[in-house]
Amino acid sequence: MHNLVVKDNALIDASYTLGLVEQRLVLLAIVGARETGLGIDATTMLRIHASSYINQFNSDKSTAYRVLNEAAKNLFNRYFTYSETDAKTGKLKIVQTRWVSKIAYIEDAATVEICFSPDVVPFVTRLEKNFTSYELQQLAEVTSLYAVRLYELLIRWRTLEKTPIFELEKFRGQLGLGVNEYKAMGDFKKRVLDLAVKQINEKTDVTVSYEQHKSGRTITGFSFAFKQKKKSHKVLEEKSKPAKKTAEPLKNAWNTPENSLFKTLYAKCPTLTREYVENLAKTQNKSIHDLLNIMFMEYAKVDSFELQPTS
Repeated sequence: MHNLVVKDNALIDASYTLGLVEQRLVLLAIVGARETGLGIDATTMLRIHASSYINQFNSDKSTAYRVLNEAAKNLFNRYFTYSETDAKTGKLKIVQTRWVSKIAYIEDAATVEICFSPDVVPFVTRLEKNFTSYELQQLAEVTSLYAVRLYELLIRWRTLEKTPIFELEKFRGQLGLGVNEYKAMGDFKKRVLDLAVKQINEKTDVTVSYEQHKSGRTITGFSFAFKQKKKSHKVLEEKSKPAKKTAEPLKNAWNTPENSLFKTLYAKCPTLTREYVENLAKTQNKSIHDLLNIMFMEYAKVDSFELQPTS
């Protein structure tokens, strides 16, 4: 498993304000929820040890202990806003909900315990179609909280490698900006947007550029185009290991996220081949990435599975 973060797109598109450590804590909890293999509900306490934070984000011990304690205190009061269709009226409704219903910091054990709120649980576990996944490792060196959110918003559109136009005010909320933060466009671009783009280009597996959109002389929104890097700098660990001849070697045509998903599935089903995946994707009119995501979710709770014949 490659610490895969999987979120419902409603959560990706949500507006919220979290500090960098709080975001990292939530991401570690999401990974932990998936890796239990047993599923979670609104009463499940997820344990995150400081060592996980240290190893994932290259933090020193004393700093990790301090920031996790502070983040645990702050996260309890954090909320996010998302939209959904009301089942009775068919109208769009705006929902506000908390991230966690319970949180604890065990000082002597340097451990945080998190219980996701009832609204959050289905957004990170019961996923069937509209969801986004990425390797947590891609954000290991990112230190801008705005870059973390922008990366997620980009990866949501990975298949197209371009985003729709993000309307400015909503986009600011999605990045976690308060109403009065960086209101001047020059400050917003310099201290938020350009910084986030720079970190994404330097420290993740994609390169991104943006276009600003105007109404008259006023900037009203931004859209983004991005490309997967041919060889992610995040796979240095693979270079240090002696090459192994496996029944299914990696192909250059597949990007890092697809390879990661495939390797996880291949460990559970050694007869799985890339040819099978490609044929099934064509049959179901899906991208390889979307199909692998669906397979990953379907077989997340089993140790092994057998292939179904393609028609």
